[in-house]
Amino acid sequence: MNILATFLFPIGTVAIAIAFAAHVGHAVLLANGRRSIGLALPTARQPAWAGAVTGSFATAQSTVVPPNSPQAPLGIAPTPLGRAAVGIALIGFATLAGYLVARGLTVGRGPWGNMFEFSVAFATSIVGGYLYLQRRYPIRSIGFIPTGVALALLLYASSLPSDISQLVPALQNPPLITIHVGLAVLSYGIFATSFAAGVGYLLQGPEDRFAWLPSHNVLDEVAYRAVIIGFPIFATMIILGSWWASIAWSRYWGWDPKETAALVTWLSYAVYLHARNQKAWAGRPAALLLVVAFGMVLVTYSGSLWFNGLHSYSGL
Repeated sequence: MNILATFLFPIGTVAIAIAFAAHVGHAVLLANGRRSIGLALPTARQPAWAGAVTGSFATAQSTVVPPNSPQAPLGIAPTPLGRAAVGIALIGFATLAGYLVARGLTVGRGPWGNMFEFSVAFATSIVGGYLYLQRRYPIRSIGFIPTGVALALLLYASSLPSDISQLVPALQNPPLITIHVGLAVLSYGIFATSFAAGVGYLLQGPEDRFAWLPSHNVLDEVAYRAVIIGFPIFATMIILGSWWASIAWSRYWGWDPKETAALVTWLSYAVYLHARNQKAWAGRPAALLLVVAFGMVLVTYSGSLWFNGLHSYSGL
């Protein structure tokens, strides 16, 4: 099983690298006004429109102009590279997920007990979150952002030791490490897509500067939906971590750097959810909060590398 995992990781990394390049190519084609040659042929509606929120730009456009129509906005128009990018990203996601399953069966716990495993799981979650949301919203033109972040994490992981080592006694709780850190991985990945949508919104602006980007309404909706999904998962992770701390260290909360960073991250997204519904903070200020909040996600992910604390010895 470990031999299988050894092959799956580099294959998945290469697939995500190709998917990132294809997403960049897709965005470049749209920015240059290029559309798929298949637009001239009658095709069915793409499932990416299914489930879009009523009243959003995405719903309005889907009911008036199909995405495959020559009259469709560039930001939702398909290109051959766009289809290939999603397909290759799906292959990369499946390969990395297979790697994590094989690694987990080998170590007998969730495959995120050190920085190498956690980085791979983080990258896999990012790609999975993007693939899910791009089926509901037309966001392939910003797909290079989440796939680029995932690729950076995979390249970083490839520089780390991948040896399987015994965890310290405080972490030798397979059910808790599987669920607690697994929830962190899942929420981090979902937050990455909200970050991509926030960056896209800052570029697009409320006046919709670029035809090749999704509408600012779509970007705002994607960011909000991603946070709505990730926020309670992250909160559950903190609560479960506090319970585990009471078992491992005989206290629920000790202001450890990792704990503090996680709390600040949770508060950052709480502020975003409140600010988005305030007239003075809606739009660009809320998008900026998303960028800051994901910056805190990265601090939480890597903070134990820079600050001493009870989490430091785990490599997480």
